[in-house]
Amino acid sequence: MTRTAARRTEIRRLIASRAIATQEELRALLATAGHTVTQATLSRDLARIGARRGSVQGGGTSYELGDGSDRPRDVVGGLVRSIDDNGTLVVIHTAPGAAQVIASTLDRARVPELLGTIAGDDAIFLAPARGVAASKLAKRIRLLVGG
Repeated sequence: MTRTAARRTEIRRLIASRAIATQEELRALLATAGHTVTQATLSRDLARIGARRGSVQGGGTSYELGDGSDRPRDVVGGLVRSIDDNGTLVVIHTAPGAAQVIASTLDRARVPELLGTIAGDDAIFLAPARGVAASKLAKRIRLLVGG
C-alpha cells in the first residue's frame, strides 16, 4: 500500500471512529498515527475520499464519509441533461438545482483537460485547459458523467 493510500485509509478510520470537527484536529490525530501532512494535502485527501462536514445532533459539525464513490458518474447519476460545446467552451445542462453539485464533482475529479467550471442553477460552463479543444473536453466529460 502506498503512503497516500495508507494515509487515506487512516483518515477514513478516524472519521468513522469519532466526531472530528476541524482539519487541525484531524491533522493532530494523523500525526499521532505517524502521518504528518500539510493542510493542503489533508484538504485534497478529504475531497478525494468524499469526506464532508455534516451537522451533528446538539449543534456543530464534524466530518463524515460519503458513499465511498469517487467516480463522477456515481455522484451525478441521471442529473445531466446534455453536454455540448461551441468550439471554445463546453456547456452542461442539468436538472434544476444540480449544476453546482455536478461542477463541484468535476472540480474534485481533477480532469486534466478541464481548467475550471462556473455553475448556475441548471447550467455549467466548462473552460478547457490550455491547448485542449472544447470537443475533446466534451467527449471526456461525457465518458465521466454519462451525458
